[in-house]
Amino acid sequence: MNRDVSITTVFSRWLLSILLSISFVAVQPALASSATEIDIEVDAALKRFEKEVIGGGEFLKRAKGVLVFPSVIKAGLGIGGEYGEGALRIGGKSKAYYNTAAASIGFQFGAQQKTVVIVFLTDKALSDFQSSDGWKAGVDGSVALIEWGAAEDINSVDIKDSIVGFVFSNKGLMYNLTIEGSKFTKLDK
Repeated sequence: MNRDVSITTVFSRWLLSILLSISFVAVQPALASSATEIDIEVDAALKRFEKEVIGGGEFLKRAKGVLVFPSVIKAGLGIGGEYGEGALRIGGKSKAYYNTAAASIGFQFGAQQKTVVIVFLTDKALSDFQSSDGWKAGVDGSVALIEWGAAEDINSVDIKDSIVGFVFSNKGLMYNLTIEGSKFTKLDK
C-alpha cells in the first residue's frame, strides 16, 4: 500500500469522525423537546422501570428524587458523544428539566440508545445535585449502578449508597455500564 494513500486515508477518517461528533452535538439544541414531550417520555420510562425491576415501584417511593433520561443517544466514529434530555421528579412531579452529555475518544463506531434512571435516596444527595451548576457523575457525586438477579426484588438488596443508577437498553436492564463522566445541566423549560 502506498504510504501517501495510507496517511491520507487515516487523516480523512479522523477528520470525518471529528465532523460527525461536532454535527452530533450541534444538532441537539435544534432537536430539543418541550417540557410536555419530556414528561410523556419520562412517564413511559418510569412505567418500564417498574415493569422490569421487581419491586421498582416500592423502591421509587423511598426516593427523595428521581432523575430520568428516557432516551440518551450515543454515537461515535473514533470520537463519540452522547446526549439526552430528562426530568427531575420529586413527589411524582417534574420539578426541573436537565440534559446529559458526555464525550469519549477511543475505538468506537456506531450508535446506541439507552434509558438512564438516577435515584436520589437522601435529602443531602438531592440538595447537592439541585444546587450544582452542571453536576458531573463521579466528580460532584458518586452514582452506584445497581446489579441484582433477574428474579430478585430490588427492595431485598441492601443499598447503602445515597445515589443509585439504572441503565436500560431496548433489550432490558444493562449491567456493567458506567455513567461516570456524564454531565447533567439544568435546562430552561
